[in-house]
Amino acid sequence: QVHLVESGGGLVQAGDSLRLSCADSGRALSSYIMGWFRQAPGKGREIVAAVSRSGLNTHYGDSVNGRFTIVRDDADNTVTLQMINLKPEDTAVYYCAAGRQINRYYASAREDEYHYWGQGTQVTVSA
Repeated sequence: QVHLVESGGGLVQAGDSLRLSCADSGRALSSYIMGWFRQAPGKGREIVAAVSRSGLNTHYGDSVNGRFTIVRDDADNTVTLQMINLKPEDTAVYYCAAGRQINRYYASAREDEYHYWGQGTQVTVSA
């Protein structure tokens, strides 16, 4: 059973940077595609970033492309989301997710392709 735990959220100002981490203390994450999603108040959940099992392929949501970077470290069993130039509209609960996937080079933006979810971490960006 995959048990994902996110960390690194908090309150920052616009223009600041923040790094989120996702880890599983038990099962190795190398067998899974990994993604970060977010949900703002009153809105649906949206893709932020995804990385393939190989780590070579990534996908980013349009609103974060160029500002956020997803990196997986299978040696440490972690996935990080580096966020720079944060904006108030980035305020949301951020969720880490893992999905079973045979294709090592596929990074999915689809929620239904992720089978395990963390509890979420709050990111608040003040103007």
